[in-house]
Amino acid sequence: MKNATILLLEDDTALHETLSEYLDEEGFEVVGCFDGESAEDQLYERSFDLLILDVNVPGKNGFEVLREARERGVETPALFLTTRDSAADAEQGFESGADDYVRKPFSLKELLLRVQSMLRRRFSHPASERMDLGGGLAFDLQNALLYDNGEPVKLAEKPRKLLELLLQRRGDVVTHEVINAHLWGFEETPSEEALRTYIKTIRSAVGKDRIISHKRTGYQFR
Repeated sequence: MKNATILLLEDDTALHETLSEYLDEEGFEVVGCFDGESAEDQLYERSFDLLILDVNVPGKNGFEVLREARERGVETPALFLTTRDSAADAEQGFESGADDYVRKPFSLKELLLRVQSMLRRRFSHPASERMDLGGGLAFDLQNALLYDNGEPVKLAEKPRKLLELLLQRRGDVVTHEVINAHLWGFEETPSEEALRTYIKTIRSAVGKDRIISHKRTGYQFR
């Protein structure tokens, strides 16, 4: 993960400098941009291992930059930096192709842990391969399908999406906030009761000890 190349889109000069210096000291190559058009140009010119994008920047905002990059086939993992707080903004971020986001203010250590986790997933689990879960179970990350000894396991849409999310972030605690934004659309109301039902369904398919509940925080697949 060291020497990974990161595109940083952040228009706050002081924060931009702080993040660039910190990530550089941690062994990453950082390419910095201060507006959406510059970030877009960089994405045309070269490839990156990770994108860190502020939402509110001059020109095209971070959502637009990422959405258009995804439409061109750019699959680089993306982390949003945002002060926005509503469920609609979270949904917009994930719909534009985000993998995670951090709310300002945040600690540099928190950001580093998120960056390391995302890069670890990128380099360890290519999307085109099945993830071996042991005991004859495997999950196809590209097609979001669970297999039991080669046979597909039938899961309803939301439990399947939830399992996919947990496996994409395997080993990490996925917060209720991220889960809600991932599972429910703008016109839907997140349901804690429904979420518990989905978790129970997944545990029935993969084993009850594979998913750890973190009280008032979220869930973790181990």
